[in-house]
Amino acid sequence: MTENFSAPQLAHRWMEHNVRPGDLCVDATMGRGRDTARLCRLVGEEGRVLAMDIQPEALESTRKLLEEENTAGRARLILDGHQNIASYAEPGSVSCIAYNFGWLPGGDHDIFTRAETSVPALEASLALLKPGGIITLCVYYGRNNGYREKDAILDWLSGIDPDRYTAIVASFCNRRGEPPIPAIVYRV
Repeated sequence: MTENFSAPQLAHRWMEHNVRPGDLCVDATMGRGRDTARLCRLVGEEGRVLAMDIQPEALESTRKLLEEENTAGRARLILDGHQNIASYAEPGSVSCIAYNFGWLPGGDHDIFTRAETSVPALEASLALLKPGGIITLCVYYGRNNGYREKDAILDWLSGIDPDRYTAIVASFCNRRGEPPIPAIVYRV
């Protein structure tokens, strides 16, 4: 029996189709490092991954995972908020920027991303993408963080320039509760 397809699995497939060896990628909300590790594998030895989070626990979890996978040399772990993403990469240089909005898996659910920083981070991310680059989003909502950030992100996605970007939002219409929302932005 196979398990249900998830928002992160969909994001990973988008990454696999768009990231090439030698690319520069950003995991803007590194969490436990799963996206960072995947991106490190995809960019290969010549590529580089910048991974950001505001929680030291996230950096430590990610560092440990990358060391276990022998890919730590491909990543720079940054203790900073995703709203400062433009401080770490040049405009037009990034192939993929990954976001998981919500809280640190297994962490304190009172610490979570917020619309006030997430929307400016996404806006700054657009300028960092090279042509053909992508932003993957997994939007977790409900629980302690509620719906405000989800609504702000979906509103932002619907308002980006359609001549320069394609935004796609998917939904799991047959899942109970509040399943995460996967989305992708392509720079044309």
